[in-house]
Amino acid sequence: MATIISLMQDIGVESTGTRSSISRLKKRGVIDSIQVNGRNGYALAPSVIETFVEGDERIFHPRRAKADDQWLLATFTVPESQRNIRHKIRSSLVRMGFGSVTPGLWIAPGHLRDSVLAYFDTRGLNEYLEFFMADHIGDADLRKNIGTWWDLPALDALYSDFLDRNRGLLSAWARRSKSGSNPESDALAFADYLVLITQWRRLPYLDPGLPIKFLPENWNALEAEHLFQELHALLSPCAQRHADRAIDNNAAAR
Repeated sequence: MATIISLMQDIGVESTGTRSSISRLKKRGVIDSIQVNGRNGYALAPSVIETFVEGDERIFHPRRAKADDQWLLATFTVPESQRNIRHKIRSSLVRMGFGSVTPGLWIAPGHLRDSVLAYFDTRGLNEYLEFFMADHIGDADLRKNIGTWWDLPALDALYSDFLDRNRGLLSAWARRSKSGSNPESDALAFADYLVLITQWRRLPYLDPGLPIKFLPENWNALEAEHLFQELHALLSPCAQRHADRAIDNNAAAR
């Protein structure tokens, strides 16, 4: 607990807020209480490890489909008496990056197949869903249709906001990195990195890697992806050193 409180204070979160967040995460089954060297500690619950692994893959290694790649289609049937399940499925499809063709038919790039199947399987929802891999054929304007299946202007605005927030951050850290690392610089990197990940992590889910050919010109996603990767490469090692130092310092204080 002391280590977590110390790290969260680096980004301006008071200890009471950290304790409250940990309590909520325990109630939701995200973390478990464990013993660490004879003292109370916390670990990710086994049930969420797979979700974190899949999330890391999509966040740090986003994949963009090609124009001739297959598409993943999803349709579901839920009894009227289980409206809560219907809402859960729809919100889950949106979360995984699906676009809505019709209320009963959803579409996503085919490379999401494995992660989507695993996601719905772990939540016990596969019994309501049918998935298909499909090619686009015919003369329909796929570029136009994608613009109706996904809210592209809203997505582009989110990418634009990310760029506006972080272009200056890259310049600042590119200059700072030339002077070498030290504990104070690593602490600043940890704070900036945590905020960066928080800003970025939802974007690869809202944009499931749609083919560039079917997206508007000057689509901000490519520049935003490049900026994130550059900042990740700069900040991640520094943030890791700071976290390791905080863990070691608290261990030594015991």
